[in-house]
Amino acid sequence: MNKYESVIIISPNVDEEGIKKLISTFTEMINKDGNLEKVEELGLKKLAYDIDKNKEAFYVVFNFEANPSLIAELERNYRITDEVIKFMTVKLGK
Repeated sequence: MNKYESVIIISPNVDEEGIKKLISTFTEMINKDGNLEKVEELGLKKLAYDIDKNKEAFYVVFNFEANPSLIAELERNYRITDEVIKFMTVKLGK
């Protein structure tokens, strides 16, 4: 299993309960085939450039261990989730 860091940017139109639900959904998905180490909610941050006419958004960082096959499924779910406006997953070095 490899170590990964995944950052998602959630639309500012989502309320606190909606953010918790999204985090819970992705946490369950990661724990099904991997091992979630840490979730950081960075809160509402100013974006470097407008995304879908939004000037700020919520940032969430997941640190986890997983097999590479989980990454494809996780990113597929990020893409089909309307509240997630951007995401990035990187493999961490040793």
